[in-house]
Amino acid sequence: MKKSNFVAGVVYVLAGIGFLLAGLLTNTNVDALLFGFAGACMGPGCVMLFRYFYWSSSKHKKEYHEKLEKEQIELHDELKEKLRDKAGRYAYVLGLIVVGVSIPAFGVLNKLQLVDVSNVLIIFLFIYFIFQYVAGAAIFKMLLKKYE
Repeated sequence: MKKSNFVAGVVYVLAGIGFLLAGLLTNTNVDALLFGFAGACMGPGCVMLFRYFYWSSSKHKKEYHEKLEKEQIELHDELKEKLRDKAGRYAYVLGLIVVGVSIPAFGVLNKLQLVDVSNVLIIFLFIYFIFQYVAGAAIFKMLLKKYE
């Protein structure tokens, strides 16, 4: 496994520790965000380090090379490449429709003073982020079933 994977894992863990210390040593309104950033950095960092040590061990090297070969074949498969592009395009168009409908909806809600748009907007953007990812993956799987 590449040394860059190890370095990236260490950087992530150190950044997570930095955020954790900042959250513990300060008493501000952003402490919750700092703890969230700490978890968001330390979790993937630990996984990267675990994978590095797991796949670098001598008993897993052959298995790792086979896994890399399969990944390269899957990555450069022309059909799957075209389907990924198509799924991305569909998810993009779907996202544009959602944003196009949301802008006037939030405008009306704000003018009628029914909700505090700032909190709703943050929650909406989080849900939209998840929606975009899930939509892209689901569309890719549907297209893959269609063509296989």
